[in-house]
Amino acid sequence: MTLSGQLETELEAKVSASIFHDVLSGRPHHFSNMIPDHVHGVELHEGEWGKPGTVITWTYKHDGVTEIAKEIIEEIDDEKNSTTFKVIEGHLLDKYNSFYVTVQAIPKGEHSCLARWTIKYEKKSEDVPDPQGIVNLAIEMTKGIEAHHPPKQA
Repeated sequence: MTLSGQLETELEAKVSASIFHDVLSGRPHHFSNMIPDHVHGVELHEGEWGKPGTVITWTYKHDGVTEIAKEIIEEIDDEKNSTTFKVIEGHLLDKYNSFYVTVQAIPKGEHSCLARWTIKYEKKSEDVPDPQGIVNLAIEMTKGIEAHHPPKQA
C-alpha cells in the first residue's frame, strides 16, 4: 500500500475566477466572516497577504473538532488563478508527513468558475485515513465565497 495520496474535488461556483482566486490568495482572513461555523480565524504570521512565502495560521472546524494549521503560501499563479499552501505545523502533521492544498479557479464565464481543490499528502502509516474532512471544508469554503460575492446585477 502506498502512503502518498491525492484527493480532488471540483465544484462550480457562481463567482468569477478572479474573485475566487483573490479571496484564496490574498484575503483568506475573510473566511471567518464568510463561514464562521467552519473557519474561526486566519492570522498573518510572516509576510504580506497575497504574496508567496507568507505564513498564516488557520483555526477551523475539522471533523467536528476545532483545529489549527500553520501554512506557508508556496505559490500564487495569477495567470492560472491558482494558489498552493503547504502545512508546516498543526494537527495534520500528526498523521501526515507532508500536506499540500492547491486551489485553482478555472473560468467558466463572466460570473462563474470551476473551483478545483487538490490535496496531496503522505501518510505517516497505512492506518491513517484519507483527509476527507479537509475536502468537506474545501466545499464549505467554496460555498462561502460564492454566497458572499453574488454576481453584480446589470
